[in-house]
Amino acid sequence: MADTDFPGDQFDWGRALVRRALPLLLGLLLIGSLGALIYSASNASRDHAQALAEQQSSFEVIALARGFEARVARAEVTLARYVISLDPDTGRLFQDQWRGAASQLKALSYATRASGWQKGNVAALRYAFIARGKTLNEIGLRTTYDQKMGALARFHQAGKSQDLRRITALLDLVIKAENDRLRERSLAVTLAGNRNEWVGKTSRLVGLAMLVCILFGIWFANTALRERRTARRLAEVETERADRLEAAVAARTAELSDAYQQLKQESADRAAAEDHLRQMQKMDAVGQLTGGIAHDFNNMLAVVVGGLELAKRKMALKPEEAHRHLDNAMEGANRASALTRRLLAFARSEPLLPSAVDPDGLLRGMADLIDRTIGDQIIVHFAEGASGWRIFVDQHQMENAILNLCVNARDAMEGRGRLTLATGQTLLSDGEVGECAAGDYVTVSVTDDGCGMTPEIVARVFEPFFTTKPVGKGTGLGLSQIFGFVRQCSGEIRIESTPGVGTGVHLYLPRSAGAEEALDAEAHFGRAPVEQPPTRILVVEDDARVLNQTMAALAELGHLPIACDHPAKAAKLLASHGDIGLIISDVLMPDMTGPEMVKALPARFRHLPVLFVTGYAGDGNDSADFEAHAVLRKPYTLMALGQALGETLSVSRHPGTAAAAE
Repeated sequence: MADTDFPGDQFDWGRALVRRALPLLLGLLLIGSLGALIYSASNASRDHAQALAEQQSSFEVIALARGFEARVARAEVTLARYVISLDPDTGRLFQDQWRGAASQLKALSYATRASGWQKGNVAALRYAFIARGKTLNEIGLRTTYDQKMGALARFHQAGKSQDLRRITALLDLVIKAENDRLRERSLAVTLAGNRNEWVGKTSRLVGLAMLVCILFGIWFANTALRERRTARRLAEVETERADRLEAAVAARTAELSDAYQQLKQESADRAAAEDHLRQMQKMDAVGQLTGGIAHDFNNMLAVVVGGLELAKRKMALKPEEAHRHLDNAMEGANRASALTRRLLAFARSEPLLPSAVDPDGLLRGMADLIDRTIGDQIIVHFAEGASGWRIFVDQHQMENAILNLCVNARDAMEGRGRLTLATGQTLLSDGEVGECAAGDYVTVSVTDDGCGMTPEIVARVFEPFFTTKPVGKGTGLGLSQIFGFVRQCSGEIRIESTPGVGTGVHLYLPRSAGAEEALDAEAHFGRAPVEQPPTRILVVEDDARVLNQTMAALAELGHLPIACDHPAKAAKLLASHGDIGLIISDVLMPDMTGPEMVKALPARFRHLPVLFVTGYAGDGNDSADFEAHAVLRKPYTLMALGQALGETLSVSRHPGTAAAAE
């Protein structure tokens, strides 16, 4: 029966949502209100302080005006006493009082510097004060020079002058304007005080609201706590129920123990079969990977083979050019040859070159190489026990396998310890070690006293890309390659390891009954190339070194090559060189392959013969993409190149066919 949502469940869900959202909403509302209140309080306090400051400034201006008026009056009274008494001290007192009045006027000017409505009045007052000062100074001078009657007359006239009335009127204007301003500022102070009072009341209300919200939040928290306790009790009930079910299952399992043991055994057998199948699939996947990588390395080998042949031809006549070809070949060989052989041998895409090898002599010859590789802090001990028995293996692959095992041992010992390389003889019965058939075997053992491995790690060491080394320190292909090499030689490999004691790797290789040797691979390089009539040839190759090598080889064969380093340039070069009689193209190139390039050529060039060159083992001559064009494998010799050119040119189509098709 399907689960159904009941109205009660929806109501509980909605109530839970409200309980979660309501405290958040109230909190946001309180925070917003508190922020607005703080902002209003700050503005009210600032306005109140500003109004008080302006009010104080008005009082200060009025006080300065009154003080200036009083000083001027006292100075004139003192001057009158001086004119009547002719007392020099009284005259000096007049001068001091007049200077004090001037200082008072300066203070008044400074106090009204920011008041636009007072600047004109104060400036006019300053001019009237200066004019009045000149008149009173003249009266003081007359008195000083005993011109008492003239001074009295001049003083009488000064008492009726416009300067005094002007000063009085201007002072009245200043005081009146400041009183008007004072009334406005007093009103502003009152309003600001009212705002502060309102903010205070509002603050108390907000505080009360916050208290209510806190109590509300406590109630919500208490409700949530009760619900959590209820949920915990329900969980405990469910746990007890699950325990009872588990006990029932355990009792039922005990009753079916015999059937369970049988099923467990079948599962173990099936898991072992799946592990074996998975191992074979991994080995096949790595074989496909190495086959693809071999394409790039075969390009380098093409440089090596061609360079050696060209150097051989130029050795007598042009030794400098021969040395250049040899250097190019050595560079390519050092970079590619060893790794290509290892990869292709492991992928089983290329056969090994076995020969009868003395394992004791092999170890003696590798002694210096091993010492240089693993360092001076590791003591290497050799134990030769093969006693003349030989093994039929590829010597280079065998050396690489031993060197890889030594490097692994060095890493396990962290660069310090004792390494033992031993050979021996053993007689195995059928299936005694892995899948080895009965017979004589030579053992090659590499034993260290390093950290060792657990049985779980030993069970996985032959998996491709599995490694216990840190990231960037190992690829995980070393032991898997050794495994592939030993199995390809009809042998077996066994690992014995104990954590904290060390590891021993033992290779079991069949004893060689005769002195069989590999075929001489250099026989293919001794014959001269087939002479062909000179032909203009377009060479399409993205690898610059392979392109240069192919150009030199074609020139050596007497042809006229034209270089094309990208397939997109082929059509343009064909259009600009009408005498091209053959196209040589690599198969795998950036942006488009060789067959794709040929298909994209204009119809007027489709009659030209094409020779595809490839170093990838997965390509096939009968592929539909090649359209029956010839295919030459890398690396190739001058003779093979000449023969391929001759065959391709001999079966070329008539130009009229393409023209008719066009």
